[in-house]
Amino acid sequence: MDLSEPPRRAREENVIPMINVVFLLLIFFLMTAQIAPPEPFEVDPPATGSLEPSEGEFTLYVGPEGDIGFRDALGEEAALEALQLAYTEACADLGCFDVATRPMLVIRADAALEARQIPALLGKLAARDITRVQLATSEVFGDSE
Repeated sequence: MDLSEPPRRAREENVIPMINVVFLLLIFFLMTAQIAPPEPFEVDPPATGSLEPSEGEFTLYVGPEGDIGFRDALGEEAALEALQLAYTEACADLGCFDVATRPMLVIRADAALEARQIPALLGKLAARDITRVQLATSEVFGDSE
């Protein structure tokens, strides 16, 4: 009669806690990430010494040739129509009673864009009752006077 202990099998590593940690990290990063729509085209904004970033609810892109884009709408009419629709929906949700409560529009215009095209665009925006506007700029690094 053999009374010796049977050989022990090696314990398998329990990977459930590690999987739980990975999923918690994934959820954390998804919750804290800012998901922004992609730019319709690349824009290089003019440089400035301003330290304040331009922030707004909506961003309108203007390319070096005057191309206009908003979210996935390209072309002046399509972009302005899509912007007005989004702006109207936001005003319905926020209750735009006066100018201060209206959503801010950030215009990301390329530095190569002719300056005379900006007032024309502002007039078209004002005709659509979009009056709170900021012009986005990029900060100049290493330029200390």
